[in-house]
Amino acid sequence: MAVTTTRTLPAQFVEDLGKDLATQVVAQSGVPVVSTGIAGISQQPGEDAAAFKARQDAAQAFTTRQQNLSGLAPQVAQQDDLQQQAQTLAQQGVASFQPFLDRAQTQAQVAAGLGTQALGQLGTAGTELTQAGTGLGTAGTTLGGVPLGANAFQQDVGQFMSPYQSQVIDATLAEFDRNKAIQEQSIRDQQASLGVLGAGRAGVQLAEFGTGAARERALLQAGLLQQGFGQAQAARQQDIANRFGLAQAQQGLGGFQAGLGAQQQAFTGRDVSQLGTLGAINQAQEQARLDAEREAARQAAFLPQQQLDRYAAQVTGLMGGYPGQTQQSFVPNPTPLQTALGIGSTLAGLYLGRKDGGRIGYAEGTDKEGIMQMADIDMLEDEYEKYKFDLLEQRPDATPMSFEEFRRMVLSGQG
Repeated sequence: MAVTTTRTLPAQFVEDLGKDLATQVVAQSGVPVVSTGIAGISQQPGEDAAAFKARQDAAQAFTTRQQNLSGLAPQVAQQDDLQQQAQTLAQQGVASFQPFLDRAQTQAQVAAGLGTQALGQLGTAGTELTQAGTGLGTAGTTLGGVPLGANAFQQDVGQFMSPYQSQVIDATLAEFDRNKAIQEQSIRDQQASLGVLGAGRAGVQLAEFGTGAARERALLQAGLLQQGFGQAQAARQQDIANRFGLAQAQQGLGGFQAGLGAQQQAFTGRDVSQLGTLGAINQAQEQARLDAEREAARQAAFLPQQQLDRYAAQVTGLMGGYPGQTQQSFVPNPTPLQTALGIGSTLAGLYLGRKDGGRIGYAEGTDKEGIMQMADIDMLEDEYEKYKFDLLEQRPDATPMSFEEFRRMVLSGQG
């Protein structure tokens, strides 16, 4: 089978650009991508000298490109004065509440000290106040350190009796007895002046006076005791009120201290939030700076590839305007019979001499038989033998036609 290839080439300058582009692409593919200067390059374990030299050259070229592109490198705006002042004020405000909390805590400690001092001044009963938080005590006989029940109340009131109560009673009774003796003597003096001293009626009078005086003396003593008990009871009630007042004061102080703790936690949470906000602002500023540096390094590192891509796009556009074409046509190879008939027809044509579109004439007669008689039969037989050889070589099982059939086909093809 015959193959015919036809190529239409683009303009010469386009072909030259394509070759140059291919050369640069191949050369660029072997250049390593380096995003650091020569100072950041060191030979790695297992790296040969040629590869290290290539990376050094790429690093040197990167530094040069980075310097050339410094005017186009991305920049990050710094914080202005107002932003810096705001950040400074925000940082100064962190933990600014601490002096006030410390002062409040100091005052609370002073108040607690005064309360302790007041508890100490309450006497032995004040020690019971320290057990106020235990509720009803171990056996349920006290409430906030105060004994419960009548007996306990009386016993506890006795602790508040005046230590001078007995002396006051004794002095009062002694004065009562002195006055009684004076009155008895006055009665006797009256009886003596009347001459009835020692009489029965005088004795009854003295007896009645003694009974009344004894009754009055008992009432006086009971009144003194009752007065002392009332004073002690009032003192005890005041002591109870004082103890409960101190307990409430301590509870209030505890609540105040708890409030200080909660307030400190709230202030600390606000400081944490404020510091987190400032940190996020500073982190965003730093991240923007790092992104700008990365973008500048990327521009310097991939500038050759970008330039080559632009060059390739331009060359591709030119090649699109001057397209090359390649066409191929496939012609089947002639069969042995077609080859033999073609050659036979050529031989026959040699004896059909034609000139100016007309025939010269026939050597013997006017039919084709006569013409073939003029041909050299040996040459036709040679072609017949080539036909048989080619046919059997291609198709060993084929049966060639006879020479007479071959000759007639040659003649019929010249009709």
